[in-house]
Amino acid sequence: MHVVVIGAGIVGAACALELLRDGHRVTIVEPGEPGGEQAASYGNGTLLNPSSIIPMSSPGIWKKVPAYLSDPLGPLAIRWSYLPRVLPWLRRFLSAGSTPDKVGAIGKALRPLLLNAPDRHRALAQEAGVGHLITQQGVLFAFPDRAAFEAEALAWKVRHDNGVRWLELNEDELRQREPALDRHYTFALLVEENGQCRDPGAYVAALIAHATAQGAVLRRTRATGFRIEQKQLRSVTTNGDEIPCDRAVIAAGAWSKVLAREAGDVVPLETERGYHIVIENPGIEPRYPVMPSDGKMGCAMTPQGLRLGGQVELAGLDAEPNWKRADVLLRFARKVYPAIPEGLSTDNVKVWMGHRPSMPDGLPCLGPASGCPDVIHAFGHGHVGLTAGATTGLLVADIVSGRRPRIDLTPYAATRF
Repeated sequence: MHVVVIGAGIVGAACALELLRDGHRVTIVEPGEPGGEQAASYGNGTLLNPSSIIPMSSPGIWKKVPAYLSDPLGPLAIRWSYLPRVLPWLRRFLSAGSTPDKVGAIGKALRPLLLNAPDRHRALAQEAGVGHLITQQGVLFAFPDRAAFEAEALAWKVRHDNGVRWLELNEDELRQREPALDRHYTFALLVEENGQCRDPGAYVAALIAHATAQGAVLRRTRATGFRIEQKQLRSVTTNGDEIPCDRAVIAAGAWSKVLAREAGDVVPLETERGYHIVIENPGIEPRYPVMPSDGKMGCAMTPQGLRLGGQVELAGLDAEPNWKRADVLLRFARKVYPAIPEGLSTDNVKVWMGHRPSMPDGLPCLGPASGCPDVIHAFGHGHVGLTAGATTGLLVADIVSGRRPRIDLTPYAATRF
């Protein structure tokens, strides 16, 4: 069949490669540069964490909403001007994690989507000639003390219940493992199944280049909708023309909402604006990627330097970036790694902002569209897009080729809302 994949991020790239493997003809529609700075995949925190099965929403988080509104530089900020538009999403978000049972159900649904992610990405990277970009040394979750770890008991119980295992490190063991870390961290967990994609932008670019070398056609335009007749797909419409096809995959990230509506599904997709900084020549060589509990962000070395990524800002697709949030990341970097020199010039610190495509319950939309089963949803992965990308490609190929999907897609149905 001829399949049009809309979007050339990590999800679209993986879908294209798996569809080609099944013998389909593939056209990739992407207005931007694959792996370019406009893409959420480019700005990812670089971590491939099968353990990332906990939704952002948690019991009692509703009590923090006033703080989110009053602190524009907090780890999760909501711009007042955007509040009326984001309220329906926010209500669903607060409900999604309002009880331990709901958090547990989301964790159970996410685990099979993320399982073995480093291995699956390594296989794709090796095919594309960039196998060196995928590593699996584990990820450190650092805490000021054991009490801080125990304060997150629900999250770690859900992980453990779903097969995540870890090594506990006391203060001395932590110093031996990661001497660059600030000494106020005295307890850590090492999750050895977790890994890293050291340069997500280069990785995605290599996958798309590999797909085109295998016969995929890259169309540098924007998809605007579909021509559907009697629930059967005829073509994907673009800014300039139509692309006749048998199937289409919506993998357009934060821009997928309008396309999903065209295919019959109204979905509460929101953009979580994420920020990162990259410190060139930071003066340290951390051995492990680190997730500090007091920062809610990822810290990892990349070929370009030390990347700190995280933070969430709800402000829509069109608002200007708030670069003061990047300053927060830089200050926190010195709290995590005290050897980072003071007075870094702007030439040594690169800043970035992008759009995570997020559903309120932390689960993506995966599966055939309600109004036209020939259109397949593959978007809304939120904080786990890079990790889940390889498995999502396999699932989409299963659907298109008429195989029973290798995992149950019921939790990801667009109609769940």
